[in-house]
Amino acid sequence: MDVRQPLAVEAAPYPFSFDPAETALVVIDMQRDFLEPGGFGESLGNDVGQLRKVIGPLRAVLAACRAAGMTVIHTREGHLPDLSDCPPAKLLRGSPSARIGDPGPKGRILVRGEEGHDIIDELRPEPGEPVIDKPGKGAFYATEFGDLLISQGVHKLVVTGVTTEVCVHTTVREANDRGYECLVLSDCVGSYFPEFQRAGLEMIAAQGGIFGWTAPSEVFLAALAEAPATSRPV
Repeated sequence: MDVRQPLAVEAAPYPFSFDPAETALVVIDMQRDFLEPGGFGESLGNDVGQLRKVIGPLRAVLAACRAAGMTVIHTREGHLPDLSDCPPAKLLRGSPSARIGDPGPKGRILVRGEEGHDIIDELRPEPGEPVIDKPGKGAFYATEFGDLLISQGVHKLVVTGVTTEVCVHTTVREANDRGYECLVLSDCVGSYFPEFQRAGLEMIAAQGGIFGWTAPSEVFLAALAEAPATSRPV
C-alpha cells in the first residue's frame, strides 16, 4: 500500500507538516486596485511598492504548487455593480478621495467585472483554478470557499496575498475556527505598513501557534521539492 509521508516545513513556532494532496495554496486579493499605481490602494495614500514586493516570491510559490499538483485557489474582494452586498458602514467608512463604486482610473472601484477588481497579470489564474469573489475581508464569509475546500479534500492551507493584517488575517482566523491548519508565507504576504506586517506575522504564530504557522517561502519550496514524483501530475 502506498502511504504518503507528510512533508515538513521549518516554521514558527514549530515545524508545519502537510500532504500536498490535501493542502491548498490560497492567493488572497492580488488585485490591480490594491497593487497597481493609480488603483484604490494608492488613492488612499498608500505606497503600493510595499505590496509589490510580494509578487516575485509568490510567483515562484505558485509555479511550484502547480507543478506539484496542489489545489490553487484565488480570491478577490469586490462587490456587485449595484453594491447591494456592500454594507453602508463599509461604503461610508473614513474620508477617502474615492469610495467603493466610484469611478476610478481602472473602472469603478472594487466592483466585480471592472479592470481594477481583476487579479494582476503576473499572478493570473490558470484555467480550472477557482476564483472566489468575496464581499468581505475573509474568504469564508458569504462565499463558496468552505464548500470548495471540503469538495477538494483540503485540510491545510498555505496562505499568501494581501494585506497581511486585514484579508490574510481574517481568512486565517476564519480557517482556524473551522479546524484548518494554516501556514502563512512571510514573504508572500504584504502590508502597506511595515509595522503591521511585522506584528501581523507575530500574532499568527504567537502562543504556540494560536492561529497558525509562519515561514519564508524558501523553506516551504525546499520542503515541497521533497514531494515524491507520484504526487505530481503526469
